[in-house]
Amino acid sequence: MSSTDATAARQTGWLERRFALAARGTSVRTETIAGITSFLAAAYLLVVIPSLLATGGMDRGAATTSTIVVFVLGTVLMGLYANLPFLVGPGIGGSVIVGVTLATTEHVGWQTGLGIACVSGLAFLVLTLLGARSVVVRLIPVQIKLGLGASIGLFVTMLGLRNAGMVVANAKANALALGDFSRPGALVTLIGLAVAVVLQARKVPGAILIAILVAAAAGVPLGVTHLPASFVALPHSIAPVAFKLDIGGALSIAAAPYLFAFFAAEFFSTLGTALAVGAKANLLDEQGNLPNINRPFLVDSIAATIGPVLGIPALTALVESAAGAEAGGRSGLSSLAAAALFALMLLFVPLALAIPKEATAPALILIGLSMFATIRHTHFDDFTDALPVMAMVLLTLMSNSFGTGIAGGLLCYVLVKLLAGRRREVPWGLVVLAVPLGYYFWTVVKPH
Repeated sequence: MSSTDATAARQTGWLERRFALAARGTSVRTETIAGITSFLAAAYLLVVIPSLLATGGMDRGAATTSTIVVFVLGTVLMGLYANLPFLVGPGIGGSVIVGVTLATTEHVGWQTGLGIACVSGLAFLVLTLLGARSVVVRLIPVQIKLGLGASIGLFVTMLGLRNAGMVVANAKANALALGDFSRPGALVTLIGLAVAVVLQARKVPGAILIAILVAAAAGVPLGVTHLPASFVALPHSIAPVAFKLDIGGALSIAAAPYLFAFFAAEFFSTLGTALAVGAKANLLDEQGNLPNINRPFLVDSIAATIGPVLGIPALTALVESAAGAEAGGRSGLSSLAAAALFALMLLFVPLALAIPKEATAPALILIGLSMFATIRHTHFDDFTDALPVMAMVLLTLMSNSFGTGIAGGLLCYVLVKLLAGRRREVPWGLVVLAVPLGYYFWTVVKPH
């Protein structure tokens, strides 16, 4: 055996032992392929997240670099500490809250939005260290969790349609209206949607990313996409967005709904992803639980706390990790492979910045619809469960504010259950939370 072969054998042996590859029925080759697949499935976020945050006033170049950095840090930590095939990165919902809902709708600076995200991450970290996850699970009713996903899913879908110019505001009718589908921007989005639908129907890895790239390419002759002078360049500095968070503003009464939104999304996203992807990777035990689940929770909460410090909110275990698990990923080695590809993207930031919002709109539309699908689990045969969910969804749509939607949904849940004589279904913690949320509605949410 040559010295090169011997070195390769030792490295493979170390990887086998470090990531328990044999015990999990996988190999270095399989994990590498799974990591590439996960990267392709989630790489569209490198375009979508900075675009959303730039809507609220952030420097898009700096936000792009920070997005890549937090992706790498969170995913590496998940792979090495938790030894799970999970990607850790910013979710679309948190970026929507910071870049769109707070900054453009509520006129709250993105610095405060980052502060809110950081405080929620700290709260989650403390609860994780104290082992108090079960308390939070019992506090939040299942129907409210479903309403959260459906509400923000509808919001994200509408955002994509507006970015494409396919839905516009009709000032005279005070309502939404269909846009001009023949305009170049709308055509770019329709092309991307068509590609995404075809590829996803055939379960092609990275379907959404491919659709974004095809739509962006189609935008060149249509005058929507403007190519950069160079596709490769050193990454932008993160200084314009890093360490800019406003913790003081995050502790105000007006921030309460958004603080809860970040916290709930972070907590339940991690739980859902851990169980769903763990099941796909055959990592669950006989009771359907993920062994050592506190490890991914701890990684997730650390990432959610550090992310806003670097300018990126709402880091969480991403459901796109399921693509890697489907490709055979069973260990943290696939996470490290994906993280290496994300790091490589630091050299291609100009390419990401050249992609217009019309090209990313298909991703928002499809991801939003996927999130909205959670509403099918609502107990529509029980009006005390269905009404709060519908109130949350409709308030989100009418107010163009996810924070207002969740505040209204929570208040509606408490009031409806109490009026129906079903006090036992309302946790005391939710009653207490309803007080500041009621104050928020009374003082902050007013007709303009």
